[in-house]
Amino acid sequence: MLLYLFQFWMATLLTFMPRQAKEICSQSNTSFSSGEKITYTIYYNVIGLYVNAGDAQFTVMPTKWEGESAFAFTATGNSNRRYDWIFKVRDKYESIVDSKTLLPYYFSRSINEGSFHQNQSLAFNQKLNEVTTNKGESFKSADCTFDVISAIYAARNLDFKNLQVNEKIYLNFFLDNELFPSYFKYLGKETIRTRFGKFKAIKIAPLLVKGSMFEGGEHMTIWVTDDDNHIPIRIETPIIVGTIKVDMKSYEGLRHPLSSLIELD
Repeated sequence: MLLYLFQFWMATLLTFMPRQAKEICSQSNTSFSSGEKITYTIYYNVIGLYVNAGDAQFTVMPTKWEGESAFAFTATGNSNRRYDWIFKVRDKYESIVDSKTLLPYYFSRSINEGSFHQNQSLAFNQKLNEVTTNKGESFKSADCTFDVISAIYAARNLDFKNLQVNEKIYLNFFLDNELFPSYFKYLGKETIRTRFGKFKAIKIAPLLVKGSMFEGGEHMTIWVTDDDNHIPIRIETPIIVGTIKVDMKSYEGLRHPLSSLIELD
């Protein structure tokens, strides 16, 4: 479940690097700092009524990797306990990244969804453009390759002021032993009211990877705060059966004031 929600932020390319991708790889982190925690409520709609289906949480903590300063990004997703008897979800993702480039050293995921269980870890060698799995399998990547978590945080540092409406942004992410070509499209700015409050927001649409829940294409819409934090505040997408909406529920430890918030609900 949580994996599908991550794919909205993920954008990739093949072995060549468009101009925008190089800019993402060379930018500095200005949007978040250690101690940030953001929680979301996940709603599912199949008959015209949104039901609280679960929650997700993203955290940033300081760490070290082979003596170098690093960030540890952790994302968890859980189904609503009242519906666990129908389909229980307990997912956890972790990414350890270089604190300057935000490129990953290590990625792991523990997926527990109903009767399906999977544990995987990846080691990234950014110099050799190589990814090694916990099973000892090695795969070629590309310059500036992210995992699904680190890509989210890298994308938050984009300078949206310099983008034109319908401009596409590219970057690499590696998942399920593959490097996927994709992008997200900048759709402009608007005011949006979520269950948290009313915000000035930046609107984007990703090109989704086709999977068991998504048809693929630009059907998902994401709104991020129009301030220096660029935190996602709402996600909406159709799935094979019904629709999903994700709203920010709470936050703490933001690097900048939440100046995009117009009023609380």
